[in-house]
Amino acid sequence: RQLFRSPSVPGSVSKPVLKWGQPSDKDSPVKAKRQRRVAGTPGQEASVEPVGDGEVCLEPSQSAQLEKIENLLANDDQELIGDFSKPHLLPTVEGKDPGLKYISPDTLAAVLTGRFSSFVESSIIADCRYPYEYEGGHIKGAVNLPLQREVEEFLLEQPIVPLDASKRVIVIFHCEFSVERGPKMCKFLRERDRSCHEYPQLHYPELYVLKGGYREFFFQFPSHCEPRDYRPMEHAAFKEELRKFRGQSR
Repeated sequence: RQLFRSPSVPGSVSKPVLKWGQPSDKDSPVKAKRQRRVAGTPGQEASVEPVGDGEVCLEPSQSAQLEKIENLLANDDQELIGDFSKPHLLPTVEGKDPGLKYISPDTLAAVLTGRFSSFVESSIIADCRYPYEYEGGHIKGAVNLPLQREVEEFLLEQPIVPLDASKRVIVIFHCEFSVERGPKMCKFLRERDRSCHEYPQLHYPELYVLKGGYREFFFQFPSHCEPRDYRPMEHAAFKEELRKFRGQSR
């Protein structure tokens, strides 16, 4: 297990403020499991060299040992980020789509207040609501990305990469309730990101969805929102904007 897992312990952080000017990920845990090698580095096979007395080596003939390790890896696959390099950093909660990783409003607040700065270089909050919703109140530092082309332009045309290779870039998606628009955009980014790379490499291997969306976050942490308000998608004063953006989203 320790061959493939790197421990992650929350630290303290300052989140950079970013301003903005479809089926679920088809990665198969079994496929990913088979692509990883049983050795100290990814491309090395298990060695057949003899070892000292009392120690056990992994040889191709020892199918039982290999099967045991494969089973351990299979059990851990759902906890690894998209390129299978390490476990997810943020604690997750159960959500509607089992193929996505959900975080609670408390966890997002911890990210915003710097609790994970030792491990996270950039945390991008992708607000997938329509512009009139965003303007009526949004999480501080969130980027308004309601359309797929805007997600591609902002995140893929010039990918955001960590300057410190030991740190992470994480992307957190949400919409009003994080039931439809946010999860769909999270899946879209993963699919487009996959298409740009040789499997399993990714620009953004660590994606999350904010459970409960902006509505839940605002009621729990209004001080992290600007302006301190919540404008619902079906606001009576914005029926025409809703019709327009729904048409663009199709």
